[in-house]
Order: sequence, then C-alpha cells, then structure tokens
Amino acid sequence: MLTKPRILVLYYSQSGQLRDIIDSIVGDIKGKADIDFVSIKPVTAFPFPWKASSFFDTMPETVQHIPILLNPLPADIYNTDYDLVIFGYTSWFLNPSLPISSFLQSEYASILKGKNVITVIGCRNMWLHGQERVKEYFRQLGANLVGNIVLTDTNPNLVSVLTIIRWSFKGKKEASGLLPAAGVQDHDIKRASRFGVPIYRHVTENKLDGLQKELLMMGAIHLKPGLIILERRGVKNFRKWSQYIRDRGGPGAPERQGRVTMFKRLLIVAIFILSPISSLTAFIQLQLQRRSLLKDVEYFKGLSYEPGKF
Repeated sequence: MLTKPRILVLYYSQSGQLRDIIDSIVGDIKGKADIDFVSIKPVTAFPFPWKASSFFDTMPETVQHIPILLNPLPADIYNTDYDLVIFGYTSWFLNPSLPISSFLQSEYASILKGKNVITVIGCRNMWLHGQERVKEYFRQLGANLVGNIVLTDTNPNLVSVLTIIRWSFKGKKEASGLLPAAGVQDHDIKRASRFGVPIYRHVTENKLDGLQKELLMMGAIHLKPGLIILERRGVKNFRKWSQYIRDRGGPGAPERQGRVTMFKRLLIVAIFILSPISSLTAFIQLQLQRRSLLKDVEYFKGLSYEPGKF
C-alpha cells in the first residue's frame, strides 16, 4: 500500500470517554494514516448527566432495539474508499446504546458494506450481548469484523456501580470521598495507544485476518467466565421487563411510568442486595460448567458469530 491508508472512525460517545479511548488508540498513527472522525448524532440528543426518570425510561427501547431518528452522516464519506472502519460504542442495559443500534438499522449504515471493521467498546463491565448483536448487524450489512478492543472499569463491581451512578446522574467523574474516579481508568485509556501501530501495520500489509490474534496477545480483551453467567441472567430479565413496560406505551408515556419506577427500584435492589447472592450462585455454576464456559470465553474473545449465544 503506497499511499496512506484511509481510516473512518465512526462512533457515539455520550460522555466523551469513548472518544478519549479512540483518540488514544489512533494517537501514534495520526501522521501515518488519513483518519476521518464522524460522530453518530441523534436528532434529539440524550442528556448527560442523565435524569433518573429519562435514563430508566430508555431501557425498553434500548433492549428491544427500537430505532430513534438520527442526523445524516456527512455525504462525502460515502464517496471515500476506506481501508478500515473503527466502530466505537458502549453498552446500555446490556445492549448497544440506542443511537448505535438505531444507526445499524438505518440507511446510513450502508457505509459499512464491504468494509473491514474494528469494534472498540468502552463500558462498565458487561459487553458480550451487545457485541453479539453488533456482529449480527454486521453480517446483515456485509461488513467484515477484523478486530475487537474492549476497555472496562476494573474496579470491584459495587465500587464501579457507585461511581457510575455519581457520574451518570451528577456529572462527577473525578474521585471523591472513598470512591475512585468513574469509568475506565485513565491509565488504561492511555495504554490503549499500544494498539495503534499493530492496527496500522496489519492494514498497510493487508493482513487483517491476523489482527485479532495479535490484539488479544496484547491484552485487548480481559474476560472472566463468571461474567458470562451474570450477563446471560441480566439479558433474560431485561427482555421481560422491556416488554412489560412497553405494554403500557412508548417512550415517555405516562401510563408506563409506574412500571418504569418499579423496574428502577428492583434493579437497585438486585445490584446492592441480591448481587452478592447472585455472584455466589454464579461461582457455583462456574465450577459445574467450567469447561463449557472456558470455551465460551474463547468464543466471545473472537470474531465469529453463532446465533443463540444469548
């Protein structure tokens, strides 16, 4: 490849953290490649920090992938022959964020047809189901998934819950009191710069089939088997609650707000009271199903898609 490779960075970042992660990844190759950054933007922007009422009311449509209206992408990117697309997203309620799932169902997603794509995920800790849904959309669109990089909050579960609540509803990301800073740790974001040069090398050498193996060797994904069990349980419950709430109307409908409030309260109870019990039962299940779960770990670290994993 004699000319500079052309890379499209396509992402939705509500808080700005995901953009920071992507900036770190491509930081060392900006002078070597032509990189276009395009943000996916809903017609009606979601607030940040959130109001609790609007946050929990967003769950049903997020879980059921009911699309919202998006602003068009710049017209010129459809006339550019990109060698690689970096597709950045985060998880809402164990699914791709609503702007991301909406984009993947829209006419604008045709930009991905025939393209080599790396997904970059920044989230609290659970991303597996979201990535499975993204893989499914990519197959429908004719996109070729060649890599996946996942950055999560590595603090203990309850600590990360408390910090994400403080950040999401009060806008305070920085450490306060006994709690650390919220989100993906700054040092992990900075260290993500190590992925840029290997990505560039595989693109220029036209050897993208081997990229994910190298990324994994560099620590692109850390996945504990117990999280697979917990996420499968969560996905099942969210599906039930999303339908239960939508039976009373669409987004913002007064008739469904009682059920939204019920869901919020039960989720809080599940996180702070039932979480230790759930973790214990997941540990027991892990011991009984270790072999199959270790196979699942390898699958979720990879790029293939098998229906029915959730």
